[in-house]
Amino acid sequence: MCQELSFSSNTNAMYYSGYEVLRIDPQDVISASQWDIKQAACAVSISGLETIQNSGNEQIIDLVDARMEVAESSIENLISTGVYSDGTGSGGKQVTGLQSIVANAPTTGTVGGINRANYAFWRNQTYDFSVTAGASASATNIQVGFNTLWASCTRGSDTPDLILVDNVFWGFYLASLQTNQRFTGDGEMANLGFTTIKFMMADVVLDGGIGGDAPTNTAYFLNSKYLFFRPHRERNFVPLGDERMSTNQDAVVRLIGWAGNMTCSGARFQGVAIE
Repeated sequence: MCQELSFSSNTNAMYYSGYEVLRIDPQDVISASQWDIKQAACAVSISGLETIQNSGNEQIIDLVDARMEVAESSIENLISTGVYSDGTGSGGKQVTGLQSIVANAPTTGTVGGINRANYAFWRNQTYDFSVTAGASASATNIQVGFNTLWASCTRGSDTPDLILVDNVFWGFYLASLQTNQRFTGDGEMANLGFTTIKFMMADVVLDGGIGGDAPTNTAYFLNSKYLFFRPHRERNFVPLGDERMSTNQDAVVRLIGWAGNMTCSGARFQGVAIE
């Protein structure tokens, strides 16, 4: 079980004059959200026939390494899909993803053990183009929507620092900029393999494309100060034990495992734009 400390407003704060009595009664301003540890694994199998066909130590090592790389990629893709999920997949065993933490309907549901219907501080921000703008998102209104959502996620110097968008919103935002030719990609994000541009001080990252997992017609405004990807330090894409010989097959199996979850300590600093 992972825990995050989440802070609501301190109602002890007050203006006073002279000898006015100050409030010193205890206030419940800290809540500990709780997040279940989720697990994932992928098996790598080598049959006895494949061992014979790849005779010689070097050939066997190459085959095992190649399949281990495929397994690592498979489990990474599984977790990547989970990061955008609502956490209900695979019978609730899926990672608690952005569709749960930064929900389209943030006034309902329990996330991290806290009921959003009862605690307003645990609700993320939303901007629905079809409701607020009265029209579908487009290149002509996406900047207004982004400006509004940015402001609602901001408190002083606390602002979103990452905006994840799908193909559709990426196209609208890019088209809204092209007449001004304002492209300021971030070197660090580019080094990680992401195509980025800027909105305010945040990187706008396309996570659509081929095989992208971002939900259609969606932009997530994220403040990474309060949002975490927490793999368990002892199970972060690592082999689970040694090779295992099948009891009823001529094969050897190795397992790669991961454990952890997505967590959040400040839902109200996160936002989502939809239509």
